[in-house]
Amino acid sequence: MPITMGKYRIAACPRQLPCGQYAAQVSIASGRGSASTDRVMRFHDEFPSHDAAARYAIAQGIDWVRDVTRPH
Repeated sequence: MPITMGKYRIAACPRQLPCGQYAAQVSIASGRGSASTDRVMRFHDEFPSHDAAARYAIAQGIDWVRDVTRPH
């Protein structure tokens, strides 16, 4: 289930690998219409379940949003 942090929508997109494990991916979208952007990050780690990969992806997405929105 996607979560929203400010203007960002974070959604996990785990995918099953041929070996039966799962790879974590996260989509971080912002904006609307022609002004929208969507960043997809893929991670090298393998996870035993869809849920484990999704949790990791969401955590990474949250960390990314916190990093880019932190005052410098």
